[in-house]
Amino acid sequence: MRILVTGARGQLGRACLEVLIAAGFDTVGVDLPDSDLTQQGVADRVLARHRPDRVIHAAAYTAVDRAETERDRALAVNATATALVAAACRDHGCALTYISTDYVFAGDCAEGYLEDAPTDPLNWYGVTKARGEAAVRQAGGSWQIVRTSWLFGHGPANFVRTVYRRLRRCEALNVVADQRGCPTYTLDLAELLKELAAAEGVGIFHGTNSGVCSWYELAQAVAAAGGCDVELIRPCATADYPTAARRPAYSVLRDSRLATLGLAPRPAWRDAVARYVGWLQANEERSEHD
Repeated sequence: MRILVTGARGQLGRACLEVLIAAGFDTVGVDLPDSDLTQQGVADRVLARHRPDRVIHAAAYTAVDRAETERDRALAVNATATALVAAACRDHGCALTYISTDYVFAGDCAEGYLEDAPTDPLNWYGVTKARGEAAVRQAGGSWQIVRTSWLFGHGPANFVRTVYRRLRRCEALNVVADQRGCPTYTLDLAELLKELAAAEGVGIFHGTNSGVCSWYELAQAVAAAGGCDVELIRPCATADYPTAARRPAYSVLRDSRLATLGLAPRPAWRDAVARYVGWLQANEERSEHD
């Protein structure tokens, strides 16, 4: 199986290349500036050149707050480009895996969200990702939508990395304690995407590490894993930390479909945090400039 990964320089794209190549898949990655998938015809040319059996569409606009003012750009990347990629996959007979987000939900369901729950995003980023999902479904063909949340991993800045670095500098942190979700390590998600590709699953799946926590509890786990002073972390309310984009309070993604394909639950989020912080500790000098 040949797999093409879009957004190959991003956090998840890097993890996908690492995991898929290690597993022996014929894998190629594309990203800006060479492959601007928002432009008409680019997705078709990329697929014609590389002839993949599956595309993992990890390319995305993920600046949640900036999306509130950069609405056209966010929509172009997350919805228009996705529609073009989905159509190209259909026309080339290529399977598609689209990476989506917990932010397609409002976060007001106390039980969390199963795969078939109706979407109702609170912010523009969530709107654009929901429209990307709709484009994938409308295009037809063989598709997977894999929703994930609270990503951290090797590459660009993320919450876990930022907290760890600030704690190393003995900086005090106020961290939101009334938003809950499912942290996800990019390497663990990439492993799941590999398994889903091999199983040729079709439909919507939820892929996160196991367990639920608040951002405050996640920060505490980072401190514990890194041997940092947990007393530097103080809980605060969402109302005390205003942002341009509204965040869902309880965007927990519940999984009911992976087991039907024979796939095991993902590792616990605390274990994932410990592994990633261990990687940061082992690669401190490199990660400071990555």
